[in-house]
Amino acid sequence: MPLSLSCGMGGISSSSPNGFSICKARPAQKDAIGSIESVCNFYNSTMLAWFFFRVFRLNDTNPPIPASVATTKLLSLAEYQNAKSIAVYLSMPSGELSTTGIVHDALKSGKNVYIPYIHTKDKTSVMDMLALGSMTEFESLQPDKWGIPSLQTTQIEGRQNGLTQGLDLIVMPGMAFDHGFRRLGHGKGYYDHFLTQYSKQTSKMPFLGKKSETIRLFPLLNSMVVALSLQDQLLSEEIPVVEHDWLVDAIVVGDGRYLNRVAT
Repeated sequence: MPLSLSCGMGGISSSSPNGFSICKARPAQKDAIGSIESVCNFYNSTMLAWFFFRVFRLNDTNPPIPASVATTKLLSLAEYQNAKSIAVYLSMPSGELSTTGIVHDALKSGKNVYIPYIHTKDKTSVMDMLALGSMTEFESLQPDKWGIPSLQTTQIEGRQNGLTQGLDLIVMPGMAFDHGFRRLGHGKGYYDHFLTQYSKQTSKMPFLGKKSETIRLFPLLNSMVVALSLQDQLLSEEIPVVEHDWLVDAIVVGDGRYLNRVAT
């Protein structure tokens, strides 16, 4: 069953063979990227259509992706080892690198761990990063409709929020990444919105301070933002971004490769 993509004045949408929504891009300002049509052409390219089909075939046919190599690499980073507070995505059952080992090590090491909580605010779906109490609590989390372990509304009261408590490291997922540290998310804008809100909360100097035009347009936070990527998710082609999109600081690939934005 082929992958289907469609474009319209409202943006871009696509669906995978298993019925999942792959992406929905609605640029806030058409001029920021030239034209909606140019983005449609990109998403309708043979390369991306085949990429999305290939990634979502992993969801349909393969078991969870082993993450031991990538996990070992991330845990070896000085930025992780020195971090007192980290925010980390909780992984789907398949199709992306598991973060269970990261959560386990962080809690065992006495770090403050914050996990996503999706909720509605002012009629908009947004994401906060809320404190996780223990590995026992992590293992008791109920899966949402995507199979992602998630906090329930009844579990929220009294939890610390990473947005106000401060974070040293943020581990992000994505549909695809490129060598320019651009990220293609799942289309809801949760992480870009969270990073924008977080950047307004911090008054410290950025974690990394290399000066360049790229850094000026896409600033680095005081927190280090690391993405976990399957090998097939790291593209040679450039992913188009708009003004509100955030670059990641580093990418840890499933085969153990480590790409650092400041080192390039």
